[in-house]
Amino acid sequence: MTNPLLQSWTGAFALPPFAEITDEDFAPALDAALEAGRAAHQAIADNPEPPTFANTIEAMEQADTLLDQVAGVFFNLAGSDATPAREALQRTYAPKFSAYASEITNNRALWQRISTLWDARETLDLSPEQARVLMLTHRSFTRAGAALDGAEAARLTEVKSRLAVLGTEFMQNLLADERDWSMPLEEADLEGLPAFAVDAMRAAGEEQGADGPVLTLARSIIVPFLQFSPRRDLREMAYKAWAARGANGGETDNLGIAAETLSLREDRAALLGYDSFAAFKLETEMAKTPDAVRDLLMQVWAPAKAQADADAGKLIAMMRADGVNGDLEPWDWRYYAEKRRKAEHDLDEAVLKPYLQLDAMIAAAFDCATRLFGLEFSSLDVPLYHPDARAWEVTRDGRHMAVFIGDYFARSSKRSGAWCSAMRSQKKLGGDVRPIVVNVCNFAKGDPALLSYDDARTLFHEFGHALHQMLSDVTYGSISGTSVARDFVELPSQLYEHWLEVPEVLQTHARHAETGEPMPQDLLDRLLAAQTYDMGFQTVEYIASALVDLDFHDGPAPADPMVAQAETLARIGMPAAIGMRHATPQFAHVFAGDGYSSGYYSYMWSEVMDADAFEAFEEAGGAFDAATARLLEKHILSAGGSQEADALYTAFRGRMPGVEALLKGRGLDKVA
Repeated sequence: MTNPLLQSWTGAFALPPFAEITDEDFAPALDAALEAGRAAHQAIADNPEPPTFANTIEAMEQADTLLDQVAGVFFNLAGSDATPAREALQRTYAPKFSAYASEITNNRALWQRISTLWDARETLDLSPEQARVLMLTHRSFTRAGAALDGAEAARLTEVKSRLAVLGTEFMQNLLADERDWSMPLEEADLEGLPAFAVDAMRAAGEEQGADGPVLTLARSIIVPFLQFSPRRDLREMAYKAWAARGANGGETDNLGIAAETLSLREDRAALLGYDSFAAFKLETEMAKTPDAVRDLLMQVWAPAKAQADADAGKLIAMMRADGVNGDLEPWDWRYYAEKRRKAEHDLDEAVLKPYLQLDAMIAAAFDCATRLFGLEFSSLDVPLYHPDARAWEVTRDGRHMAVFIGDYFARSSKRSGAWCSAMRSQKKLGGDVRPIVVNVCNFAKGDPALLSYDDARTLFHEFGHALHQMLSDVTYGSISGTSVARDFVELPSQLYEHWLEVPEVLQTHARHAETGEPMPQDLLDRLLAAQTYDMGFQTVEYIASALVDLDFHDGPAPADPMVAQAETLARIGMPAAIGMRHATPQFAHVFAGDGYSSGYYSYMWSEVMDADAFEAFEEAGGAFDAATARLLEKHILSAGGSQEADALYTAFRGRMPGVEALLKGRGLDKVA
């Protein structure tokens, strides 16, 4: 039978024919696509004509068209709806993809053509976008080791192949630990838990075939449990299981993988002539150097830790009032912080959540995009890869802009966290290709599905990434959408979170799930007033992870990453009652691939810009100022990686920002 992954997709919006695709189709399709890519690149290398931008760079941009098609489907499904077959395929193909990439960058004839064009770049009469693509191609080949030969080239290929295998194993181990742990609960164990949390645990129990409610390690279930359960013994058991993911010994233990990964990254950097992996990785980012990253993080660390220490004192007093005489522990913080939030802001999440229905928050995100950028969203009835996923056509002035897929509910086959990806990216080379953009979240399922405010913020965050893809307007796929510096990519996502805080957005869309009544003004006021509540905790847990990541890579690789982690936390004075947002055995951002390695700081680097960028709207007259929205789209959302990130931001704002807006936005600007 004809493999549906290898066909030209002619259905609605050229969507993948999900209903026809089986797991058995992936291996032959991936093999065929890799072979097609090899042949296309070799044809470029063997071209007897002198190199030109068209016959070399543009040809390379088109060489992986089939591979992009097949891999776009496979990797999206492997992350959002894993099966044993897909996990096995990931393990098999991780080294094959690494070998394929190395074959291309090690192709001497191809490298020679690129080098010839680079040396002649001043005489080629290229457009600014073409000049940018040539520079990025030359730079990526150089950083991949194209200039190496002999034993060094072979060793680098070996290192990259092994890293690909380790990254896949790390993520699969983490998913297995999250999937395999659960705690059945008796009815008495549900004391103090709000209905939405109980409903989520009953749904989890049904999914597992249990007789009653089940506590799992899905963030959307365990965090509410830690917030609301008065059972300190159960909170401790649950928190320790959550913290132990990837560090339970046996086949799913990630500690050895982390150590080997760090050692291999050190080797990779040394082969390419860098003092450290952090120096190598940060060279192409806005930050440029480890010292610049550390300077930013420490500017925020001091006021954040001071705030967290002050908050800890208040939580300890509440513990003592409850008759608990032990230390404030990580499994206590969320529980007492929630009680304090209710006392100080009269804000009860159980009261708030009915106003934050999933469908209403999706509508809110869409509405803001309509008001800012003129986008319209129409629901699509098309086959998708999972019953929970749903799709919309995105248009503007009658023109098709994108297909947007939302996959919002937690399930055992989905890796944890939230992310945005593109099954197909925007480009104009070879035709006007419009993107297929996917947002994946892990919200608790319910009828109706209710979100915490943090969940709603996550939804807006990922939709900000989606807008970066949907509004992309470049010629070349390699600089499309989110193909930007890692410490710039979070700007659109974090900036979009601000619109959730706009009072009129909540006044319109935050309506009670049962009555349909809008959120009362006093509740809205209290919600917005509490936006910086517990920000000491949130900032400390994040910066601790970012500094551990940086220290791992800024110098010799540690023999024991857990010892190195402890040393970093001791040096900065990490509060004992706060755990890292991502401890080493669960740090998928850093170890399930090198996307955020030495780069977890980038959320905060981008936050410096997003706080300043939203101020641009406020200074211009309001959150929906049309002129500022046009500037944002022109210089950032549509521009992809067509210029350096600082040039794009300066074109939008007129200058680069300082850290002041970030501290103000987090409520840390007045901390002693």
